[in-house]
Amino acid sequence: MFWEFSFLTIIIVISIFLFVKMFYFQSITIKEQKSNELMKMTLQEAEILIRKYQIQLQRSLGNVDILSDELNKLRSELKVLKQRNSKHRVETDRLQTKIKDLEGRIDALL
Repeated sequence: MFWEFSFLTIIIVISIFLFVKMFYFQSITIKEQKSNELMKMTLQEAEILIRKYQIQLQRSLGNVDILSDELNKLRSELKVLKQRNSKHRVETDRLQTKIKDLEGRIDALL
């Protein structure tokens, strides 16, 4: 009788212990699942932001390429204008010397 009572008590205590342990691990599992879902949502939002900024970066790089092309065109136009200016300056100097020569001839004739 004592043995039956002690055996039954041990089984009940073990059952209660395992039952409590099962609910404990179940609550830990649920918390972990919620944490994993939250982490997945955070990662998805981060991926969306990364894609957004990546697209903006590509657009900006495209704009930089366009601006650098325009800058190169303007530099070449500036070089052409400098060449024209130097040609006009040379021509102006030549014409001024010609004018001085003609003034000298006019003075000589007078």
